[in-house]
Amino acid sequence: MASVQSTAPVLPPAPSPSLEAGGIASRDWMTPVELCLLGAIWGASFLFMRVAAPHFGSFPLVEVRLGFGALVLLPFLWRARARFPLSLWPKLAGISLINSAVPFVLFAWAAQQAPAGVSAISNAMTVLFTALIGFLFFGEKIGTRRAVALMAGFAGVVVLASGKVAGASIGWAVLAGAGAAFLYGIGINLVRRHLTGLPPAAVAAATLGCATLMVSPLAILHWPQAPVPMLSWLCAALLGVLCTGIAFVMYYRLIARVGASRASTVTYLVPLFGVAWAWWLLDEPLTLTMGVAGAIILGSVAFSQGKPKP
Repeated sequence: MASVQSTAPVLPPAPSPSLEAGGIASRDWMTPVELCLLGAIWGASFLFMRVAAPHFGSFPLVEVRLGFGALVLLPFLWRARARFPLSLWPKLAGISLINSAVPFVLFAWAAQQAPAGVSAISNAMTVLFTALIGFLFFGEKIGTRRAVALMAGFAGVVVLASGKVAGASIGWAVLAGAGAAFLYGIGINLVRRHLTGLPPAAVAAATLGCATLMVSPLAILHWPQAPVPMLSWLCAALLGVLCTGIAFVMYYRLIARVGASRASTVTYLVPLFGVAWAWWLLDEPLTLTMGVAGAIILGSVAFSQGKPKP
């Protein structure tokens, strides 16, 4: 899901004054609906991983996810193939490792260790890690507001890691999720600086395709010996086609229509849907620790996004 936010959108030209008012009025009601739908889809990705990962294992599941996602987006890459010279592909491969392959593996591993809601909450740290990486390595100003938000977010991760579910510690799963969010933060900054101006869906297809090739040897080596249940295959396919491929296209179309700032509010919906799906469909518990940690992390993200008063 976070990797979706890592490519710079190509915004369409502004509408003419004669069409702008009518267009906005006729489609403004669609924005909350699409944001909720996208949040529900990305929240469901943690549910799908929770169901499929125990039967596939981390590497095979990620291979299926990457492969299906790349196939869905392949037409966009083919249409823009002239803008992807051979010299660009080593850079795409490096970014795909940081921004897709390794984070997906970490989340797939975490799905075998802890409830789906835990990873969904950890994923929200991507926004804060993006600001931190920009400050540490790319000379961006972080400001007092974001510094305070970062410290609060880290406190939320500590609270989440200290919790237990059914008597078992979830600390390592939380660290895996936070590690994936940290890599997303690096990947987002790299994409902003090295791939800006390229069609985002085509970039997504290229990075997913590169990641598919890189993960394939490990997926073959760890391919499950026992037959994988049909339900797990269905979840893996939905993870790739719906949550990775189709959701990419939905997200960028939303950005093009309402802007990146408004579209980014989906960040707050993903953990809520992730926890709700797992509670409803998998009967996973919502613990007090998860609730407190989720409130701290989402609150810190909201605080970091706010603008100081003039």
